[in-house]
Formats: sequence, C-alpha cells, structure tokens
Amino acid sequence: MSNVRAAHLTRRGILAAGGALGLGAALAACGAEDAKSGSSGKETTAAKSGPWTFKDDRGTTVKLDKAPADIVAFVGVAAALYDYGVDVKGVFGPTKTKDGKADVQAGDMDVSKLTVLGNEWGQFNVEKYAALAPDVLITTMFDAAGTLWYVPDESKDKIAKLAPSVGISAYDRQLTVPLQRVWALAESLGADMTASRVTDAKKRFETASSRLRAAAKAHPDIKVMAGSAAQDLFYVSGSDLSVDLEYFKALGVNFVEPSASVLKASGGWYESLSWENVDKYQADIIMMDDRTATIQPADITQATWKKLPAVKAGQVIARSPEPIFSYDKCVAMVENLAKALETAKKVS
Repeated sequence: MSNVRAAHLTRRGILAAGGALGLGAALAACGAEDAKSGSSGKETTAAKSGPWTFKDDRGTTVKLDKAPADIVAFVGVAAALYDYGVDVKGVFGPTKTKDGKADVQAGDMDVSKLTVLGNEWGQFNVEKYAALAPDVLITTMFDAAGTLWYVPDESKDKIAKLAPSVGISAYDRQLTVPLQRVWALAESLGADMTASRVTDAKKRFETASSRLRAAAKAHPDIKVMAGSAAQDLFYVSGSDLSVDLEYFKALGVNFVEPSASVLKASGGWYESLSWENVDKYQADIIMMDDRTATIQPADITQATWKKLPAVKAGQVIARSPEPIFSYDKCVAMVENLAKALETAKKVS
C-alpha cells in the first residue's frame, strides 16, 4: 500500500472533561473515493527524496534519512492524514465499534484493513507495534506537558525506544492551529496539498467559518452549552482549553459555562454535575460529545435531561471534542453549529 494516501491535570481528568477521551470504562479504570485519487508511492519518492525532518509541538525535531513510509498513528491523526492522501501502517485508539464498524474517530478509513494496536484506553500492543517496524509514531497531545495521547504510561518507555514520535498539540489553542499543523505534517510526508479535493475542503471550511461568525452575530442571545454524558454524571465543558470551543467562541458564539473558580478543580476543563442537577445551566442549544465511549442523547433516560428546554425543543447537536484535523472533516462541525444558531428558538 502506498504511504501517500498518510494546576497538572491527569489524563483521567481530561477524559471526564469531554475535552479528550471518552468516559465510562476509562473513568473507572476525503473518503474512499478520494483515496483512489491519491498520489502514488512513486510520486511520493520523487517529491520527498532525501532527508526528512519535522519539528513537533513539543519542540522536538525528528530527523530521518528519508520521509517515513511505515507510520503508526493515533486513529484520529491517521484519519486526517488519510484525507490528505497519506496511509498509515498501524493505528491505536478508538477505531472499531463493538459491531466492528468504523468508530467516529476513524473518519473515512477502511477499518477492516487497518492493523489496530489497541482499540480502548490503556491498550497498546507493544509487540505488534515492534513487528510493524515503524519509522515514526504520530499522535495528539491534550496537556501542556506534551503527554502523547493514548500512549500508555506503563509502556511509553518501551514504545519510545522503537521509533521517534511526533506530537500535535490539541491543547489551549483554536481549531485552526492543529489544522495547520497536520496540513504541514501531511505536506512533509509527500501529500499533494494542491489537489482540488484538498484545496476545496479548505475553502469550504473557511466559508463555513464565515457563516458561523455571521450566525453568532445575528443571534447573540442564543446560549450554547457543551456537554458530555456518563452513567452517573453530566459534564459541562469550559470553553478555554478545547480547540473547537475556543475557535467557536472566537467567532462569537455565546457559551454558557462554569465559572473559572468552578473549573479550577478540573484544571480548567469541566464541571461534573449529578443528573439531578443537570439543569444548573440554562442553554438554548446543547452540543453533546459524539464519541462512542460516551452516552449519546438518544440513549439518555434521565427525566431531568428530558425536561431541559433545549432538549424539549430538539435543539441538541453533536460535538466532536477530538476533531479529525483535516479541513474536510471539520467543515461539518462548523456548519452544524451555524445551522443550529440560525434556526434555534430562544428557550432559556
């Protein structure tokens, strides 16, 4: 297969934030058509012959004799690279659902053809990773310390000895920053960033962003809340650390959120509420965590949830706290919120 298609807060705390991994068990413990039009391996060699270097968001510069061909990546990063025409050899992180279908974080990849090193939090098969003879490991980071996402603490030293790593930060910055960083990474790996599917997706993202800015300006009284559901708790996210919420707020979206003093207990990420107190914050639109490890709106049975004005009005939309950082995949995120603002009734 051609490569070119390719206050400390604990990670468990980030899970609960709805700002990174899923809840549940972790708390207790360009599509296929675009793929066909991607550059060939021969084109990649021609475009990227010679030494390869990339400086990641830890300030670490990875240097190789040539562009990495055998890449292992966190599934969301792999999905973004796939949209740019870069294939990976193996993935880790939520890739398949219990019925074997593609997880939301797998994007357009054919998960049946992927070597999965671990599908859940804490899972990473080091032996299988070594057998892949990886040139580089690529993942995201959700803290200031540069902790590699989904690389287990107990095996991180073994993993680090097998190949250099690249970390793309998704912490305390606007969505456009990791989008630009993954773009630069894909380009360094030989992706054709002038391909129409790539440039068109970027234009669609910019158009969607302009639409959201206009919608927010036209409806400043509409309040939006970002939530995430677990069996016993409901998490309300702050808007200052998550890349999507920071970007939406910069475009003018009016978020209702916990105060800084309340958020401080979680390092700034979230407030946890019992389901009895889920009505503490009044919102007109609720954005709900769409990851498979969280409870989805249709499956929430608590009566207090069903009584929320936004829920009764049908003004609940999906949110991707861990976006796939390709412009193609981020378009829908922005468009969905813009449409929700344009059509929402004031119910709070």
